[in-house]
Amino acid sequence: MSGAEAAPDGRPRCPWGLSTDDYLAYHDTEWGRPVHGDDALFERLCLEAFQSGLSWLTILRRREGFRSAFAGFRISAVAEFTDADRERLLADAGIIRNRAKIDATLANAKVLAGWGEGELDALIWSYAPDPATRPAPRTLGDVPAVTPESTALAKDLKKRSIRFVGPTTAYALMQACGLVDDHLADCVARGGR
Repeated sequence: MSGAEAAPDGRPRCPWGLSTDDYLAYHDTEWGRPVHGDDALFERLCLEAFQSGLSWLTILRRREGFRSAFAGFRISAVAEFTDADRERLLADAGIIRNRAKIDATLANAKVLAGWGEGELDALIWSYAPDPATRPAPRTLGDVPAVTPESTALAKDLKKRSIRFVGPTTAYALMQACGLVDDHLADCVARGGR
């Protein structure tokens, strides 16, 4: 497996971030940076669920369409969506029109609307492992797809009636939202550099 590779600017990046300009921008400015706030984490949770079985690039390129279709992922707004909204979403070519994923997003919003402010943020971040226990990955082969923490997070979310989040999706969420820093050791973006 490959270690960090030189980008067009000559600086080393995680290899997955070099395939498109969209990935490079996401890699350099978002992935692995701490995300807080219930609505912001709800958005990431939903997008990771929609990504399941697809490439992240597919989701990344439709993210603005998702934001528009799902009221900016404001939990309170999505929780009020009706059957007519569901039908609108199923017909919206700007998003992934997967019935199970749409239904899970709507159901999750209804559940989360009953939580206290900051509760989703606190729950997700409670599963962040101690960075001192995680050596920086040197190659892509050193980056896990699932960890004990992501398995526990997925189980806890399921217990609380949150749908469509298994251990792999939970770990992708943890990576994307900065709970773990899986930028390779030599990557210029490691540690938010």
